[in-house]
Amino acid sequence: MRGPRHPGGTRALMLAGALAVVLAGVPIAVVAGPAALAASGVAASTTPWWAWPLGLFAVCLVLGIVAIPAGVGGGVLFVPIVSGFFPFHLDFVRGAGLLVALASALAAGPSLLKSGLADLRLALPLALFASVSSIGGAMIGLALPPNVVQTALGVTILALVALMSLAKKSERPGVARPDALAAALRIHGVFRDAASGRDVAWQVHRTALGLTLFAIIGALAGMFGLGAGWANVPALNLVMGAPLKIAAGTSSFILSLVDSAAAWVYLNRGAVLAPVAVPSVIGMMVGARIGARLLGVLPAATVRRLVLLLLLLAGARALFKGLGLWN
Repeated sequence: MRGPRHPGGTRALMLAGALAVVLAGVPIAVVAGPAALAASGVAASTTPWWAWPLGLFAVCLVLGIVAIPAGVGGGVLFVPIVSGFFPFHLDFVRGAGLLVALASALAAGPSLLKSGLADLRLALPLALFASVSSIGGAMIGLALPPNVVQTALGVTILALVALMSLAKKSERPGVARPDALAAALRIHGVFRDAASGRDVAWQVHRTALGLTLFAIIGALAGMFGLGAGWANVPALNLVMGAPLKIAAGTSSFILSLVDSAAAWVYLNRGAVLAPVAVPSVIGMMVGARIGARLLGVLPAATVRRLVLLLLLLAGARALFKGLGLWN
């Protein structure tokens, strides 16, 4: 006989395990802090070395709160903001960005699954294709010049902003019936919309096209070091027809699978430093727990505007940096 399940205990155990892995790097960050930050590109100044990790923690706390409701993951905001306002080399920022996106997804995942805003049948096939391609993308990204990566990133994100802006009815797209592949995989469900107080049934179509797009998204995510959330939501919502809240919630869950694959490439190449990654990850995990609760109560239109605003700012910042217009 099996005993009763305890969802609360399972979530606590998952979070405790994730925090244990992150906090294991804290002694390394403290002991090797000055030397590691110097290696990352921080020049000698009157600012004490520990001010940079504290600043990263504060910034990532805010990013974690806003990233989960937008479904873009923390990495898409972390990389352009930190590379623009902190004196770290882009390779180390990209390596930390993948870990940041992974941490925010792990922190929010249990709450999203329990509330029905993330769906396993929808997430797993897409995450499989994206995870495999993200490994190759990470290898390509580390081999390209930083300005090329920044410019390509900016153009891609701004194109997605334009695509989502033209979609006038993306909050709850209508799918008359699922395609054969979606029906075979049983990708459908019902979620409780806390904003309206109603149960919303959903299904998807164009599943084969969605799998192809996620393979491309995974490669770009690994190359940019952003995670995959910046493109997951448009693909799930506009292409496959999932409601925006399901797209945002499932996107955050997919990040936990895709980013872990790409992050290993950056770890293996030595592009992850504890004084940069540890405070960023801890701040993002705390903020993501707050953001996951906000996702269930925010109206879908508000989430859509937040997605557009965050992607617009991040895309413009990356494009200007890549073109040398913003040093």
